[in-house]
Amino acid sequence: MNNATHASSIPPNRSSAFLTDKYELTMLQASLADGTAHRQCSFEVFGRRLPNERRYGVVAGTARVLRAVRDFVFTDEQLADLDFLDERTLEYLRNYKFQGHIDGYREGELYFPYSPLLTIRGTFAECVILETVILSIMNSDSAVASAAARMVTAADGRHIIEMGSRRTHEYAAVTASRAAYLAGFDATSNLEAAHRYGIPASGTSAHSWTLLHVNEDGTPNEEAAFRSQIEALGVETTLLVDTYDIARGVETAIKVAGPELGGVRIDSGDLGVLTRQVRQQLDSLGAHNTKIVVSSDLDEFTIAGLRGDPVDVFGVGTSVVTGSGAPTAGMVYKLVEVDGMPVSKRSRNKKSVGGAKRALRAHRNSGTAVEEIVYPFHAESPNIGTLNAHELTVPFIRDGEAVEGLPTLKESRDYLAKQLVTLPWEGLALSRDEPVLNTRFVGFEQ
Repeated sequence: MNNATHASSIPPNRSSAFLTDKYELTMLQASLADGTAHRQCSFEVFGRRLPNERRYGVVAGTARVLRAVRDFVFTDEQLADLDFLDERTLEYLRNYKFQGHIDGYREGELYFPYSPLLTIRGTFAECVILETVILSIMNSDSAVASAAARMVTAADGRHIIEMGSRRTHEYAAVTASRAAYLAGFDATSNLEAAHRYGIPASGTSAHSWTLLHVNEDGTPNEEAAFRSQIEALGVETTLLVDTYDIARGVETAIKVAGPELGGVRIDSGDLGVLTRQVRQQLDSLGAHNTKIVVSSDLDEFTIAGLRGDPVDVFGVGTSVVTGSGAPTAGMVYKLVEVDGMPVSKRSRNKKSVGGAKRALRAHRNSGTAVEEIVYPFHAESPNIGTLNAHELTVPFIRDGEAVEGLPTLKESRDYLAKQLVTLPWEGLALSRDEPVLNTRFVGFEQ
């Protein structure tokens, strides 16, 4: 099957080719005209700083990037829309399929300023038009995962559920669920994310369910709502007890379900005070194993503030799907090498180091990370003395095809959990500060 046939056979809802900016294609047309389109180039994805002065970042979205590159082929319908391009450029796009190489940090890896997260090698034409789709995925997913990892640390081993679907774009909600799960969240409320990525789904009822149950005279009937939920879902369900009066809600919940009730959820008020009161009340009613679930605009700071309170499960919405105030990781996609020669931007505050790169992380024998070392892509690993080297750059695509054995989401999730343990203790602090590891360049002309 030739490339043209392959392109037209990709369903429009699967093609990622239009997830791009117009100037990618106008640059392509100009490069085809002046003969630079086929120069061998290296592009690099990196961030100049960590958002919100965090101590570390989490790489996320890599698997989605590789799928987007695979699906970056133009359909006939899409090509018909590109009336601003000349026929030579349209013909190039009609036969386009990325044939180059991609290397980088695996999903779930930690990163720091100027870490070479992805290196994309090929002709200028085939690499430049991937910029927007790669950055849109990496920036969004890494922002969510970086925020979510801090929340997982703050939760200190307690169950944490992603429930932010209603606070973002409907499909961003799905990918945010994936990034949060990668970072260590235990479940999601989003069924599409559960279906697509195999994430455990969680959820029982909202306030509307309790409000629905009223007597003939219009007075609330919380007991009827709880009883119906128990009959439908069993005593292991979680009852939302703060629609009216929390103490009365807890009393009614145990009256209906008995002391084996799975959980109660509190979605408002001073959660620290309320959870202590509710725990005492549950224990007095014999419901010692009934869990307390809290939600209500939680972020890593409020979760940390509740660490000493009897909370069993955290439900996090807005702050995780928006990256806890950092909706983008601030990554860029820059040309760093042309025909083997390093090139770099010299603009003030936006300087970069030329040349394709790879990186390693130096660890003490104890396993604690010391620094990140970046060196030329084709050079030997630098000597780091008695420290142990953890190679960060791995192959993803060779000659346009994904390499075999790429990790699953679950494997990447487990990998991240292990990498967080390697950070110096101050790296897990929630306060704003400098990155916990420095990035050092070796073998480059500065």
